[in-house]
Amino acid sequence: MAATIKDIKAETGLGLATISKYLNGGNVRSENRLKIEEAIRKLDYHPNETARSLVTKRTRTIGFVVNNIASNFSGVLLQHASAYLHDRGYGMMICDSNSDEKQEAESIRFCIEKQVDGIILIPVSMEPSSLQSAEKAGVPVVLLDREMHSDDFDCVIIDNSSAAERATDFLISSGHRKIAVIYSNEYTGHERFLGYRAAMKKAGIEIPEQYMYSARTHSTELGYTSMKALLKLKDRPTAVLSTNYEVSLGVIMALNEEGVRCPENISLIGFDELILPMVMKPKLTLVAQPMEEIASEGVRILLKRIEEGRKLPPQKVSLYAALKEGESVRRIQNRQKSRKESK
Repeated sequence: MAATIKDIKAETGLGLATISKYLNGGNVRSENRLKIEEAIRKLDYHPNETARSLVTKRTRTIGFVVNNIASNFSGVLLQHASAYLHDRGYGMMICDSNSDEKQEAESIRFCIEKQVDGIILIPVSMEPSSLQSAEKAGVPVVLLDREMHSDDFDCVIIDNSSAAERATDFLISSGHRKIAVIYSNEYTGHERFLGYRAAMKKAGIEIPEQYMYSARTHSTELGYTSMKALLKLKDRPTAVLSTNYEVSLGVIMALNEEGVRCPENISLIGFDELILPMVMKPKLTLVAQPMEEIASEGVRILLKRIEEGRKLPPQKVSLYAALKEGESVRRIQNRQKSRKESK
């Protein structure tokens, strides 16, 4: 016969109210918590989640809708969010929108139908109307990595524009003037492009049209084809800002295929401190996003919404992304002045 809460009471000597409070996610004294956890292990106790959800009106399940589950970036966020939720007694249901707005809307509705307590979303659509179903159902949503065209939702992002501006400033301070950029037209890519453009304008450097490559979404293919095209230019750049991890993979594939050495022949700065910087030689200079902090902050805000409701105004958290210097940027003596500088 399966163990019950009364068996835990007999094993620990604690009251049913204390045990019930622990099982429902409440705070109990540390010594009581240890007694209950030991009894649960010893008795192999499994709570009746269906019955409990009818009483508490919660399933202790969070929906996580990602834009691309195959992305290393999404995988790392999922890992950190899962660990944070597990420590707080929550499970996670994962849906992949596959960078498609229609599929994203279907995934959100699916999470609501499964009666999740809240949703973490890496959005594809920037329109707040895409979250109407969640709002009507009273399900709180926290956005990660991207904002929407609205201030009505909690979101956790990084300082995308200023991070890209700092990276471009670093290239300029290293003597580079011919700096290309590869970016997507998604929120993060566009914001990082704006930072690149601001740094170039600040330095008085005009940007040739052929130095800017973009596509609808970030991808390895975008990095590969763009780098191939840049290498074919008669007046090719001396440095490239790659605004995404997958894009950087494609860039390096193209460089290796063409036998172009980094940084001797071309300098490179990328985004995200994932697997690539650990294996690339020379070590990649990059903008490191605080992945664990992005995930944990998003979960923290969501759980607060679940437990306290929408009593507080929506929160926008912008985290700092540090530039980590590696060995992929060559310092050069600049002999060419920009048009503005030569006046």
